[in-house]
Order: sequence, then structure tokens, then C-alpha cells
Amino acid sequence: MTPPLLQRAALWRAASLGLWALVMLVSSVDGRLDLLLRAVFHPLVALAGLLLLLVALLQLRLAFGPGRQERGDRRQARTLLLTAAIALLVLLLPPAPSFADLAGQRPRDETAESELSFVLPPAQRSLTDWVRLLRSQPDPKLFAGDPVRISGFVLPMEGEPPQLARLLVRCCLADASPVGLPVHWPAGQAPFPADQWLAIDGVMGLKPAPGGGERLEVVPSRIRPIPRPARPLEP
Repeated sequence: MTPPLLQRAALWRAASLGLWALVMLVSSVDGRLDLLLRAVFHPLVALAGLLLLLVALLQLRLAFGPGRQERGDRRQARTLLLTAAIALLVLLLPPAPSFADLAGQRPRDETAESELSFVLPPAQRSLTDWVRLLRSQPDPKLFAGDPVRISGFVLPMEGEPPQLARLLVRCCLADASPVGLPVHWPAGQAPFPADQWLAIDGVMGLKPAPGGGERLEVVPSRIRPIPRPARPLEP
């Protein structure tokens, strides 16, 4: 029979690995990964969870398999217990990142599109579509008066009114970068709090730019608070 101390160590390893496998598998189906990672990478998380589950089962086999030399110690047991506790906390406390705080700590996305292969009609453009289009066609007068229907979160700007913003990710929140559009907020209206998600209908209007010339801003005709979308990150 397996010595008791080695058996307990193998059981703790199996429990810790099994819990982390459960974290990955549950996260793959309950929507929390949409707050952290692009959808294209979700299957990799599920695959990693299945592999961890397999390793956990192998540890169970070790615990109840043929005897071998006892090598466990209390320090290893405490480490495994802490790992299992962290996995339980991750399961019980789903992520709730503050996109506004994260965006304030990251450089703005300055990826310019020299050419756009396809341009959607104005009312069908997302906030990100508008940002990319305005970078590819820098003359703001081309789009003055175009209808706008966009959504995003309120992003405070230092020395300027808040913008409506989105986070672009290539992989996950670790490489996220914000993009935003200036908004002409209605006078006398209480400001919306940072991180509040809004849907805005309106038009593109011209306003003087700080360095001279003109720039576009969204002039709302309707502003609606909305829940955070299921998939708030954009590629």
C-alpha cells in the first residue's frame, strides 16, 4: 500500500489540480472568459482544463496505487492547500474588471488603418469602426452630419470631457488598449460615472480642435444606460 503521508500528498495534488481544472472548464462555458480573453482563445482554456483534469486523475491513481518511498512533507501540503483555496475563490468570485481604470493605465491604441477594405453605412458602424475610419480618412468634414449609433463605457479624460470608449485586445486584458470618441454631453445633465455603459444615437458634429482646425465629436439625440455586453472586448 502507498505510505499514508505520500497518499495524502497525492490526494492534495489531485484536489488542487482538479479544482483548477474545474475553474478553467466552468470559465469556458459561464461567460466570464468574455471579460478577460478573446473568444478565439476560449477553446485553449477548455483544453488546458481537460489536461489538468487528466493529471488530477493520475494523481488519484498514485494515491491509491502500489506503495513507493514516502517523500511528502508539511510544507508541500500547505502549498497545495493554499492553491486549492485560491482555486475555490476564483470559482466563487467571478472577475469584475473596471474597464475605465484599466484604460486609464494603458496607452491609447494608435494603430492607423491606411486603407479600409470595406466601409459600413454610418448607422451600422460600431465605435471601433468609427475610430478606424476617422484615422484612415482624417478630413472631418467628410463625416459631419452622419448618423451615429454606438455603445461603449464612459472613460474619464484628463482636462477634457469623458469619452465613450471600448477596449481592443489582441489576446487578453494584458494587452488591452482603449479607443474612444469625444461626445458633446448635454448641458446641465449630471455626468455619467466612469465604467457606465451607454448606447448613444446621434450625429457626427464638428468642433474646434485644441491645436487648431476642426475635429468630430458625437452629438447625441438619445443616451441610454445599458448593461455591460456579454462580450465587451473587441479585436
